[in-house]
Amino acid sequence: MLALLAGELHATPAAIGLVPTLTTLGYAMGILLLAPLGDRYDRRTIILCKALGLIGALALAAMADSVPMLAAAGLVIGLAATLAQDIVPVAATLAPAEQRGKIVGTVMTGLLLGILLSRVVAGFVAEHAGWRSMFGAAAVSIALVGVALWRYLPPIAGNSRLSYLALLGSLGTLWRQHGALRRAALAQGLISVGFSAFWTTLAIMLHAEPFNLGSSAAGAFGLAGAAGALAAPLAGRVADRRGPELVTRLGTVLAAAAFVAMALAPNQLWLLAAGVVLFDLGTQASLIAHQTIIYGLDPAARSRLNAVLFVGIFTGMTLGAWLGSVLLAHAGWQGVCQLAAATSAGALLTRLWPATRRVAGLST
Repeated sequence: MLALLAGELHATPAAIGLVPTLTTLGYAMGILLLAPLGDRYDRRTIILCKALGLIGALALAAMADSVPMLAAAGLVIGLAATLAQDIVPVAATLAPAEQRGKIVGTVMTGLLLGILLSRVVAGFVAEHAGWRSMFGAAAVSIALVGVALWRYLPPIAGNSRLSYLALLGSLGTLWRQHGALRRAALAQGLISVGFSAFWTTLAIMLHAEPFNLGSSAAGAFGLAGAAGALAAPLAGRVADRRGPELVTRLGTVLAAAAFVAMALAPNQLWLLAAGVVLFDLGTQASLIAHQTIIYGLDPAARSRLNAVLFVGIFTGMTLGAWLGSVLLAHAGWQGVCQLAAATSAGALLTRLWPATRRVAGLST
């Protein structure tokens, strides 16, 4: 919806880029400051409270009359939308160890399809009923989800007695203790830079010359991305059988190759669609494998381990949203694809770099 937002609010591409940037930053802050609570308190209560906050923030966005107001609403939307990440550790906790990758992959498929198909829905609704209608419809959908969760989600007590400040402090301890966690956060964060830069700028690029396509056409690329997301359970099964390390490397290779191809031929729509399938497949496969790795490190700290991983991811996405907007304005679409190719290659190097052995009680 960014092109429509920029037009109605009379904003430049760089200015309107603040909206997805702050929304993504809010998500990263929510992961860091709120997700660890799942190891201490009832996850059902946390999820329902976030749903209420998300409904209010979406309603505020629907009424926004300026970029600052919309960006502020986006920040709160990001904070509250982390309720999705409270559900993933629940699945990992309930899953048998030998099927954890498959089950996490299945749950993530729903999450990822929602993210990708939302672009299709948002583009269509915004073009035919206005972007405010889309935010209003999103608020209604969260209200319906909240009712369903309130009725069917059982209480899920935390297994830690640490205080809130101690929980936050333990994030640094987990980071120092687990080299596998650091590698996962760095690699997935680098992939996320390119992922976010691409999706943040795609609609604006397609709206301009030489394509002159509307929001519906831009959103339709989410269908191509959904094809990649559907492979998430397959990635989880491969991780269970062949090991997650192989899947992380295959995923980063696919993402890097897709962005290199799009950088070499930036004006080919068919290549753009094929690239979306490949890099979304690579991104989601790598994510499932990284989650499989970290959930096996410390079962009592899965919410916090997930928090550290996703802080890395959404820090990368925030950086990608900002860099993508800047590069589109100064280096064009090819510059955006070159950035994404470089960061995906960096993720591959991170996974290929040999892990050092445990030293002085810390894995590095």
